[in-house]
Amino acid sequence: MHLRKRVLVTGGSGFLGSHLCARLLDEGHEVLCVDNFFSSARSNVEELMDNKRFELLRHDVTFPLFVEVDEIYNLAAQSHVGVSFDAAEYTGDVDALGVLRILEAVHMLGMDKTCRIYQASTSELYGKVEEVPQNENTPFHPFSPYAVAKQYGFWMMKEYR
Repeated sequence: MHLRKRVLVTGGSGFLGSHLCARLLDEGHEVLCVDNFFSSARSNVEELMDNKRFELLRHDVTFPLFVEVDEIYNLAAQSHVGVSFDAAEYTGDVDALGVLRILEAVHMLGMDKTCRIYQASTSELYGKVEEVPQNENTPFHPFSPYAVAKQYGFWMMKEYR
């Protein structure tokens, strides 16, 4: 039996996020699911809406969110590599600065020691394949605004740790 936690899932209405929300609810946790203003994936969480421990928040990581939780799963991203070339600034705002906003909110609320943060990453960080298989020591070689923004998020998580 797991201890009941209050959990925030950004990108929670997406494909992976909705499955994560369902699993966390199955484990008995209270789940705050962040669905951005532009999301068309809300149908992924429709079956969860009647659960009293589930709350859907209309929010976008381009704005700070101050909420006290035990864990944060950041799955929010502008994750289309091709689109990242056409919307590089927005991609950086969500995928890079969105991570920083989460880290800063946790710090400002004094939850540095109590809140665990899980940051979704991508193989796009490696870009040009320099070795197979890739591992933690494989150098990053990003080839898109998406990959560069995700790399910023990766390093900020590491720095705040």
